[in-house]
Amino acid sequence: METGKVRKSGRIVSLHIKGFRSLADVEIKALPHAAVLIGANGSGKSNFIRFFEMVRWMVGRQLANFVQRHGGADDQLFGGSKVSPTMEARLTMQTDKGLNDYRFGFAYAQPDRFIFTEESFRFSDKGYNEKASWECLGSGHSEAKIANVSERDAVNPNKAGALVKLLRQCAIYQFHDTSHDSQLKKNWDVNDNAYLRSHGGNLAAILLRLEREDTQRYELICSHIGSVLPIFERFELRESYGKVMLRWKARGFDKTIGAHLVSDGSLRVFALVTLLNLPSEMLSDVILLDEPELGLHPAAVALVGDMIKVCATERQVMVATQSPLLVDAFNINEIIVLEANKGRSNVRRFEDESHKEWLREYTTGELWQKNVLGGRP
Repeated sequence: METGKVRKSGRIVSLHIKGFRSLADVEIKALPHAAVLIGANGSGKSNFIRFFEMVRWMVGRQLANFVQRHGGADDQLFGGSKVSPTMEARLTMQTDKGLNDYRFGFAYAQPDRFIFTEESFRFSDKGYNEKASWECLGSGHSEAKIANVSERDAVNPNKAGALVKLLRQCAIYQFHDTSHDSQLKKNWDVNDNAYLRSHGGNLAAILLRLEREDTQRYELICSHIGSVLPIFERFELRESYGKVMLRWKARGFDKTIGAHLVSDGSLRVFALVTLLNLPSEMLSDVILLDEPELGLHPAAVALVGDMIKVCATERQVMVATQSPLLVDAFNINEIIVLEANKGRSNVRRFEDESHKEWLREYTTGELWQKNVLGGRP
């Protein structure tokens, strides 16, 4: 592993979504490197995250699979297929090659599936050019063609290849499952350690790799965990027949503790702190976190918020949260408020100088609690 080497990363610059679940017509421009989504339950935060999950599956030629896993095509459309027979979206992405635009549209089709009404992309290598020509990939197909183009465009892979690579690197993390059957509590292949999986199942393999190859980073992770979990001393990771299980040692005890005996909040702290302190080459370009504060002590929430800000200096991080403490870590121009009106999600943004007088006395999280920013029931 090469430590200290920063890989150039891409990011989502803007997006416009029409017809996806509660996102009937949502446009967000100038997405920051760190963005926090706030709003009442049902306002559309999770739908925003699920949209990126759908796109990731889609560019991997797995749209039909995503649709089936999530209840069918009718459930993905705002108000169902009778209200919204089509869905469309446009994303603008910044990569190290230039600016990429990608737009697509679906139409509802029997039996409860989607067919593409449009799929197009374009590339600008010298700043944004609204007049740049689009390359159309046709209509009537059931799986995205953009991946096919990126694979065969050996002469100029910048155009489609960089776009597909970025969208496939939209990694969604939700460490909510800490049940008896959680992936976090299972023996895992020790060689599955290139990146942290979305459910965190290979956490022990990741930590063992860091312990062996990047001791300083590994010790930093242990130190951060110990700062919010005082009983924690260090991880005890042992490879056995190509497998490794998550175990740790408590201060003052010789016996190690398995993941099955750890509290839900502690397991999530292990996963979040590790994720947000991984070396650059083990991180996706775009990281999405869905309610990372779930089950965490307030001190741990504040720590995670600070780590997200640091991570966002190298990667784009988007967070959906219900925690004012987590919101406190963000500037007001990094906050995206979602509010529901008759089932439609509406978006509100703020400028740098917005609420300047308020912010002299209150934090951003306190302004949200006071309903100054909106996003309350």
